[in-house]
Amino acid sequence: MACHRHRSNHAAYEWRLGLAVALLAALAGWTGAGALHAQDDVDAGEVEIMEAEAREAAEAPAVETRAAAAAPGSAAGGEARAAAAAPAAAAQDVEAAAVQEPEPLPPISVGGGLQSSFLHHRSNDADASDHLRVNSLRLYLNGAATNNIKFMVNTDIDYGGSLGAPNVGQNTRFKILDAVAQFEMSDTFNVWVGRFLPPSDRANLYGPFYAHHWGVYADGVQDGYPFIFQGRANGAAYWGQFDKVKLSAGAFDGHSTTGVSSLIGAGRVQVNFWDQEPGYYLNSTYYGEKNILAIGLAGQTQAESGNAYSADFLMERKVPGGGAVTLEAEWARYDGLGGYDPRYVMNDGGYLLGAYLFPKRVGPGQFEILGKYARARFREGVTADYNQKTTEVDLNYIIRQFNARVMIFFKDTSYTAVQTDDFQVGVGLQIQM
Repeated sequence: MACHRHRSNHAAYEWRLGLAVALLAALAGWTGAGALHAQDDVDAGEVEIMEAEAREAAEAPAVETRAAAAAPGSAAGGEARAAAAAPAAAAQDVEAAAVQEPEPLPPISVGGGLQSSFLHHRSNDADASDHLRVNSLRLYLNGAATNNIKFMVNTDIDYGGSLGAPNVGQNTRFKILDAVAQFEMSDTFNVWVGRFLPPSDRANLYGPFYAHHWGVYADGVQDGYPFIFQGRANGAAYWGQFDKVKLSAGAFDGHSTTGVSSLIGAGRVQVNFWDQEPGYYLNSTYYGEKNILAIGLAGQTQAESGNAYSADFLMERKVPGGGAVTLEAEWARYDGLGGYDPRYVMNDGGYLLGAYLFPKRVGPGQFEILGKYARARFREGVTADYNQKTTEVDLNYIIRQFNARVMIFFKDTSYTAVQTDDFQVGVGLQIQM
């Protein structure tokens, strides 16, 4: 009985032990499964966190760039905007370059000028005569190949004289006055090539349309330099403006001008002490628009002919109310080159001109009174030496300066020998556009 009880107790103990082991195994299995599930949950969370961090890291530069671009006054913002705008700007530059047009040239200008007069002429050896004349009819054309390379063409009729009675057989055919290629690079460097007025006296460089008085080039002094037509010659010249000093120098064809094959050298220096006078060509007056005090020296030479040189002076002061007072003078000497009378080697002389432009306007214009006195000598000729004296008085009505003016003129010329005295009175009209 004791053994049986002992075996029964032992069996009960083993059963209880097995049950405990089974329970422990079950508990361990349950705990392990929970731990695995927990580990899976942890791994999934870490993955989600890592993915979120990666997205934030990827988005951070763009956010910083946008923030920097949005920050006003920020250097980083400026760089960001510049970096963002660079491709677009480059594309715009390429597009602009593709469609960019050349800089427009100055427009071509066309103009004209007319001088016409009624002249009563009386000389000692002929009866008085009256004439209605077309003194000058000019056509102007100016254009440009570039902003620095220009072209000028001017023409005039071959009227056969200046102020006096018409020459026998006078015609009205047109001739080339100016035909110039103008390379105008700066105020100090300009080159003209073609036919134009060479460096010479002021009177030649302003011509009849910009002269102060009507009876130009009839006093034995003004513009006695050699020329082909109305003071012009074929050649090339440099000119430049250096503040108040203007310089010009050139070489011109001798054969077409004097019949001698050697070149003619020409030069001029001018100093403006008050207002400047821009450009190559000049004026005799500015009708009160400028204060002028200018002195010019000019000369020309040809090896087989001789020399010519001159000095000119112009002073003009504005008068309150729109008027002006003017003094103009010149002395010239033509020694074997140029001159008024080809029969004489030596021709020299000078003139003095004064004018007053009244400030008060009468109708559309202003009145002006002008007087001129000139003396010239002719020496070393085939006939006797002689002197010329010229006196001129003008009463002018200035409507629009050189574009519209009417001039009543009286001119008396006397000679000591060879030539005959003459007297002229008339009315001249000048229109330009």
